[in-house]
Amino acid sequence: MWLLPRFCLDWRIDPIEMELDECLERLYKAQLLPEVTVRALCFKLKEMLVKESNVIHIQTPVTVVGDMHGQFHDMLEIFQIGGPVPDTNYLFLGDYVDRGLYSVETIMLLIVLKLRYPSRIHLLRGNHESRQITQSYGFYTECLNKYGGNSRVWQYLTDIFDYLVLCCIIDDEIFCVHGGLSPNVQTIDQIKIIDRFREIPHDGAMADLVWSDPEENNNPTLDHPDSSGQHFQVSPRGAGYTFGRSVVEKFLQMNDMNRIYRAHQLCNEGYQIYFDGLVTTVWSAPNYCYRCGNKASILELYSKDQFYFNVFEEAPENKLLKENSLNSNYLEENTTNPVVNRKLIADYFEDDSASTDGSADPEMYMFSDVYQARSASNRHVDYFL
Repeated sequence: MWLLPRFCLDWRIDPIEMELDECLERLYKAQLLPEVTVRALCFKLKEMLVKESNVIHIQTPVTVVGDMHGQFHDMLEIFQIGGPVPDTNYLFLGDYVDRGLYSVETIMLLIVLKLRYPSRIHLLRGNHESRQITQSYGFYTECLNKYGGNSRVWQYLTDIFDYLVLCCIIDDEIFCVHGGLSPNVQTIDQIKIIDRFREIPHDGAMADLVWSDPEENNNPTLDHPDSSGQHFQVSPRGAGYTFGRSVVEKFLQMNDMNRIYRAHQLCNEGYQIYFDGLVTTVWSAPNYCYRCGNKASILELYSKDQFYFNVFEEAPENKLLKENSLNSNYLEENTTNPVVNRKLIADYFEDDSASTDGSADPEMYMFSDVYQARSASNRHVDYFL
């Protein structure tokens, strides 16, 4: 069994001797790993991921998981209803961090599971696996709060993001990606030659794969044509494109595939089907940001033609978190700085400017890009460690 201290000796530090199974035991309890251990794990995972292609191929059975966004207890719920690793094979479609309260624990558990069971769990890159995005949407601040005010753990983890693969093909027929398609990509071979070992750029094929969205009402007369005659519209997100049925049909036909699974968009029922099943969105963060009220799902693929949407609601721990957010006794028992944390936690759960039904000013709808950009700089979230 590989021991972490082997990789720590060169740093002239006397780290805690911790095997991967011991790391898992701590992480399943939502306990942080020491910084030196995080560094060693990230170093080891880089060695593994650098050998993988931009597009990996896997076989059924496999369970597909959408956005998690730091909702650690909901990820544990997934392992309860879908089966633990390594008993179940998992494909995660990206967006592991930001917005939730436990992004560090979420991404660290996935990293250690990948190291421990490399053929049983696969991790794609989402648009939030980015240095720029994580500095605005919570992950950077969380790392500072949980590791004594320094940013080294954030640096180790965001470096890992550069090594995550972009796409996955299941049973040679199902294309999986975080976001969607690109006018710069017509074939799988074009994805394979992308230089992925870097920060996600503002535009181009790599950006489109993690940012783009399907759109049922995509209007070809307004589309932006590329050299091959496909049509896309510039996305209102400010990155990527929206694309319609004709784009999907052409991509699938050119690459001899039959459907696309992706994440990236909140779905009230946990999943959404487009274009008569050609594209499916899987969303796995229930009650998004602990207030949206949506369901979540995981997609259990038994074979290329047999699958099941396993829909679930938020973990009980999340409900307790919100119920106790203003309970001073609870905060004094569960936070290191109850006076400060009481206000910060309460502020997180009491934001009257955000409407989840869209009835308020649409620019202030909490999941709109405008609201998120406006609030990211002043919505400081402290964490319970």
